[in-house]
Amino acid sequence: MAIQPINNRVVLRPKKAEEKTSGGIYIPDTAQEKSQEGTIVAVPQIDKCPIAAGDVVLYDSFAGTEITLNGETLLLLKIDEILAKISK
Repeated sequence: MAIQPINNRVVLRPKKAEEKTSGGIYIPDTAQEKSQEGTIVAVPQIDKCPIAAGDVVLYDSFAGTEITLNGETLLLLKIDEILAKISK
């Protein structure tokens, strides 16, 4: 099943939270910080969209709505909630 966002919204795959510190200590799920980085999966069909599928972006901490598609947890959020695009 494919998804196509509308009305200036994008779908992204959040980056997994770190499970282990640099010292090798495992962090329990309840103590892990929510990721603010993700990879764009789908963008709306609008002119001059500043991002494209495959871009890595930073977004607001509590932005968007979590959705489950084909057993995968994705985030649906407004383009305005994206803070920056990360270039490699």
